[in-house]
Amino acid sequence: MKKPEHVIEILLQPGDFHFGGGDTRIRTILGSCVSITMWHPTRLIGGMCHYMLPSRGRSRSGKLDGKYADDAMALFLREITRHETRPAEYVLKVFGGGNMFPHHHKKAGCGDVASRNVTAAHALAAQHGFTIAAQDLGRAGHRQVFFDIWSGHVWVRQIDVSHAA
Repeated sequence: MKKPEHVIEILLQPGDFHFGGGDTRIRTILGSCVSITMWHPTRLIGGMCHYMLPSRGRSRSGKLDGKYADDAMALFLREITRHETRPAEYVLKVFGGGNMFPHHHKKAGCGDVASRNVTAAHALAAQHGFTIAAQDLGRAGHRQVFFDIWSGHVWVRQIDVSHAA
């Protein structure tokens, strides 16, 4: 699909969420965090989240917070409803969950957060009727993720830190 003449560039920080139209490129950098992209191939709408933790747990407030996987999914579902579409119409892709400290993963539970984030993405997708079309998860290091809503293409660049001193 052709790139729009004027592209809106959105940089997601940890905890951010964006859903928009076909003139948008969303990008982010992930470590142990996870991003989910959703794209509607006929309406050319979609979005991306960048969550840090699987769940807020018991400390619920009224406002959805994109830092948490379950809240980020609720934000997606709100947009899907607002656009009068259904979850089954979207192409879902999942990225991240990298171990940022491969030589120290037993200390401070660093690897555990990443694996819990990945587990949350799979569980939430299944719970809400999404099929994961592609994923790039785990391993050591961080990722740069670029999502072009006009085409549905997602590019990932993995930076491996397992060989760093």
